[in-house]
Amino acid sequence: MSAEIPPAEFLSETRGGVLTLTLHRPDALNALTATMLRGLAEAVTKAGRDQAVRAIVIAGAGRAFCAGADLGDVKVRQAQGRFEHGAELRRTFNPLIAAIRRVEKPVIAAVRGAAAGAGASLALACDLKVCAADAKFLNAFAKVGLVPDSGMSWFLPRALGLSLALEHAWLSRSIDAEKALRLGLVNRVVAPEELDAAVAELCAALAAVPPLAVALTKRAFNRGVEAVSLEDQLEYEAQLQSHLGRTKDHAEGIAAFLEKRLPTFTGE
Repeated sequence: MSAEIPPAEFLSETRGGVLTLTLHRPDALNALTATMLRGLAEAVTKAGRDQAVRAIVIAGAGRAFCAGADLGDVKVRQAQGRFEHGAELRRTFNPLIAAIRRVEKPVIAAVRGAAAGAGASLALACDLKVCAADAKFLNAFAKVGLVPDSGMSWFLPRALGLSLALEHAWLSRSIDAEKALRLGLVNRVVAPEELDAAVAELCAALAAVPPLAVALTKRAFNRGVEAVSLEDQLEYEAQLQSHLGRTKDHAEGIAAFLEKRLPTFTGE
C-alpha cells in the first residue's frame, strides 16, 4: 500500500523528464519524519520504473536542505515506548538510502542551507550534489550521543578519507560549501539565486546521455567502490559492454558521431 504523504510535508513534481522531490517542512528545517522517509523511498523506487523520468532531484523548501531526523518527534515517541533507533533505521531511513543507490537513474541533491545529521547522509547518498554558496554540512550525530547513520559511515570516509571523516564526525564542525567543493564532497557550488537553474542545466545535460549507459554506469560504479578485485571489475565491465554494445542507443551514438550530428537516444 502506498504511503500517505501529508501535502505539507512532501512535494513531488515531474517536468521535462525530471522528478523533483521537495522536503516541505520549512519551519522545522525540513526535519525528517517517518512518513516523509517512506514517501521518498516509494517515489524514488517508482521513478526507477518510469521510462519518462530521466533524473531525480531531491531538494528542501525554505532556507535549509534538511536538519536530519525530527528529534522532537523522536523524544515524544521514546517517552511513549514507540521508538527504538535501530528498528527505526531499518524501517524508514535505510530503505530510502538504499533506494537512492539502487535506482539506476541520476539522483541530484540540490543543497541550500544546512544539511545536518541524516540530512547530510541523504545529500551524500545522491549521485551528484549541487550546492548554493550558503550550504553547509554538519555531522551532528556525536552531539546527541550517536554514531553517524543513514549511510554516513559508508559515504563520508570514501569522500574525505578516514582521518578527515573521523574528525568531522567526532567534532561536529560544519563544512561550508566552498570547503566541501575543495574536498570533493560536492560537484558544484553556485550563488543561492542560481541553484535551481544550475540543477536544471545539469539535468538537461544528463538527459542527453543514453539512459541505458547512465543506468549501467551507475551500476558499475556502485559495484566498483565495494570490496571487489580489479580483475573482477574488469570482467564485470566487459559483461556490461557486451550488453550495451548490442543496443540501438549505441548504434545511434556511433552513427551520430560519424555523421557529425546530435544523437537521438531512446533507451533501447
